[in-house]
Amino acid sequence: MRNIAEFTLIGRVGTIKQVGKTIRVSICANYPFKDDKGQWKDDAHWNEVTIFTKAIQSYVSEHVSKGDLVHVHGRLRQNSFERDGQRVYTVDLIALELGRLAQASERAAA
Repeated sequence: MRNIAEFTLIGRVGTIKQVGKTIRVSICANYPFKDDKGQWKDDAHWNEVTIFTKAIQSYVSEHVSKGDLVHVHGRLRQNSFERDGQRVYTVDLIALELGRLAQASERAAA
């Protein structure tokens, strides 16, 4: 049996930036909840996804922009490093698949 650590994310693109040989895309996912008064609110969570694969990097560069609704599937990678004598732990979201579900301009029409 294969052991896995995966994620699936559907959300809106915030920033797209080149970092070394990777592309990092920030994606906002909203989770609805009821507040103390019974009103529905959105709780926004920003996630930064790292893209190593050249084919996905090309797709993002050519077809994805800020505000687009995207679907990302990938794997989780836990990492750690030393900063100022302290051990810092991170969890990286590594994209294996990324597709655009809707362009930002379609959001206003929906």
